[in-house]
Amino acid sequence: MGLARTVKNCIPSPGWKPLLGAFLFQCLAFSGTRLLNAGWYHWDMTTALDRATPFLPWTVAVYAAAFLFWTVNYNLIVSQGGLHAWRFLAADILGKVICLVIFLAMPTANVRPEIPADAALGWGMRIIYALDTPDNLFPSIHCFNSWICWAGVRGRRNIPAGCRLFSLLFALAIALSTLTTKQHVIADVIGGFGMGELCWQLAGRTALARLYRRVWRMEEQEISS
Repeated sequence: MGLARTVKNCIPSPGWKPLLGAFLFQCLAFSGTRLLNAGWYHWDMTTALDRATPFLPWTVAVYAAAFLFWTVNYNLIVSQGGLHAWRFLAADILGKVICLVIFLAMPTANVRPEIPADAALGWGMRIIYALDTPDNLFPSIHCFNSWICWAGVRGRRNIPAGCRLFSLLFALAIALSTLTTKQHVIADVIGGFGMGELCWQLAGRTALARLYRRVWRMEEQEISS
């Protein structure tokens, strides 16, 4: 009962609407654009340093754990309520809009390595490769989501310091895993992190958070009720 109550308290009832909206728009930006750019020329941004980065199939565990990390932190940050929650949601949607535009304006792709038959967690790597085609890579949404998950908790003294530190370290680990699973290249990571910070700053230094709140017709305090 205690765990169930904690989870429930971290998912504010009005907050599920913009969170669901964020998820659906990410699906549109990432997967929907593939319907348009599938036959277009795709740039390969792989460098010599990327080719020198080792392929470590076992790091797919970190790569896949990112989805749980985002779920927890997105709900945790939105549960903070007020303008902070709307800043986070606005930064997220702004980033996904930029991703959608870039995926159409400059489609990217890379060449994946063969997965050794005896590789640790090779089966997990094969599942990821089967489910996720190697395109729409720049900027990395994996890295973008992870960075704003860190930005949304940093400096929040009501969130335990250990949780804040973990969010930073895990965001960095996820970025590294995108390279060692050969899902992304260094440019994708820099783009994802850079765009995450840019969107976070824009959402905090402009009226974007309040404008996005109006889109959902909610008051600042309503999301935490």
